[in-house]
Amino acid sequence: MNSIPNKLTKFIDLGLIEYQQAWDFQTNLFNQLLETKKQNRELSSNEQRTTNNYLLFCEHPHVYTLGKSGNENNLLIKKEELHTINASYFPINRGGDITYHGPGQLVAYPVLDLENFFTDIHKYMRLLEESVIQTLHEFNIESGRISRLTGVWIDHEDKTNPRKICALGVKTSRWVTLHGLALNVSTDLKYFNNIVPCGINDKAVTSMEAELGRKVDVVPVKEILKAKISQLFQMDFR
Repeated sequence: MNSIPNKLTKFIDLGLIEYQQAWDFQTNLFNQLLETKKQNRELSSNEQRTTNNYLLFCEHPHVYTLGKSGNENNLLIKKEELHTINASYFPINRGGDITYHGPGQLVAYPVLDLENFFTDIHKYMRLLEESVIQTLHEFNIESGRISRLTGVWIDHEDKTNPRKICALGVKTSRWVTLHGLALNVSTDLKYFNNIVPCGINDKAVTSMEAELGRKVDVVPVKEILKAKISQLFQMDFR
């Protein structure tokens, strides 16, 4: 563990940003944290530097991303046809299979040194899910988990029509986190027709707008999700 655990967390809203730009931005922070931790191993406890934590929010233009354990066959549209729907494609280094990001989807990338919080990847994933479950509850949308599947689901206890509203995919190295979650707020759901979302072909995808039957502004969703993540991880945004 770090000699001085640091729960100070810098919140950055990147707005609508190209996937490659956001990936480069968070990867740079990720590598800085790893370098600090590497240097700390050579120092005495009173010389070690505290590691920083970041919580990034953003939206992306239309893009499909494939995790390192994913199956490229789950992209149902030919790559050379992606330009016809203004979409791009990236194989990336998170866990999980294929997913879609686009406008109206709130993406959260926590770049944290978990040694500042707890060293438990399972707990980390469940708290990210819990932050979304509590956020949706504020909008009178009841949601939960499905055994052996990641993410957050609507009608999760109804075997006839469970619908995924939030996807998770993360990478960790030396307890530093990368990637995160994607919550469908006002997402254009037809883009999911071009993939087998997360490699699951027998369950649907939904959004807050689809569930509520009305327009949903992403701004209050951001504010609530930020607060829920802060509470659950006991972050300090000062």
